Amino acid sequence: MNFKRHFCRKEPNMPLLICILFVIALISLILATGLGPVRISPETTVKILFSRIPKIGEIIPKTWEALDQNIVLGLRLPRVCLGMVVGASLAVCGVAMQALVRNKLADPFILGVSGGAASFATLGMLFGVFSFLGTYFLSISAFCGAAITIIFVYSISRVRGRINITQLLLSGVVISMIMEGITDIITLSAPNALGLHSAEFWMAGSLAGARWAYLTLPAAVLLICMTVLMLNYRGLNLLLLGDESAGALGINVHRLQKTLIFISSLMAGVTIAVSGSIGFVGLIVPHFTRLWVGSNHKRVLPVSALLGGIFVVWADVAARMVIAPEELPVGILSAVIGGPIFIWLLVKTNRKTV
Repeated sequence: MNFKRHFCRKEPNMPLLICILFVIALISLILATGLGPVRISPETTVKILFSRIPKIGEIIPKTWEALDQNIVLGLRLPRVCLGMVVGASLAVCGVAMQALVRNKLADPFILGVSGGAASFATLGMLFGVFSFLGTYFLSISAFCGAAITIIFVYSISRVRGRINITQLLLSGVVISMIMEGITDIITLSAPNALGLHSAEFWMAGSLAGARWAYLTLPAAVLLICMTVLMLNYRGLNLLLLGDESAGALGINVHRLQKTLIFISSLMAGVTIAVSGSIGFVGLIVPHFTRLWVGSNHKRVLPVSALLGGIFVVWADVAARMVIAPEELPVGILSAVIGGPIFIWLLVKTNRKTV
């Protein structure tokens, strides 16, 4: 097989690439489900998973213990699936925000969106401010925080109808610091020590305590937002040329920008509500994807989603095994792993351009 021809950056074989990444994602799900303080072999994991399929499960001999089944189906599998959804959502959110502001450095953390979502979510978590919103109060409150932040940053960065990139990045950093300060005030005012500990662990990014019920809303939001972005991939490509050029080529720039603001806020808010702040995924994954398949969003979006999911799944595996039986917040490991990789990519890219 001619790998250079199939994985050429200008014209990659997308069906083959997507199939390979999908297989890697599936293998990651199986292997990650069996890894942890109590290890379960991949063979046993596969048997347990297939035993839940109607008709197929009847012909599989039950050679595993009930404890193994409870660990796989009740604890590990929902956590791994949530990690896949969270990683894909953060990566796609990063792609959307980078298209919105036409800057590859944009991500939910640099522009303060994650800080806004975290501050509102923490307020609801510790003081029950948004509990009147019902079952999904945490997700809705995080979405509101993300939306308010991104609208504010986007508004003050527009100069004479255009986005000033320098002002955008500076305002994003400042707003992020303000939101972090507000979050600190909220956590320091926590009514009890247990709530404070839970909030701090959650803010560091964690998939611990994942349940099947947590998957419904993030998966639905990811599917809907991904569909909308794929249908508008041409508009995302043209936005990179500038507002005037995109408008001249038939794109309703203001409507598309509002759509991207809503999608970025929704995905960031819902994702942060179920996993806390997991950094670098929205920055490093889209950047790596563009180095691999180019800047066409028709390719960037699906590849980023798969790579983001795979990255977070394995970061979570490392988080629960490094100091087992204790575990680290996955947000810490994603920064420790993602930071050096991103620096290496920057150095490698700069050497090629010199």
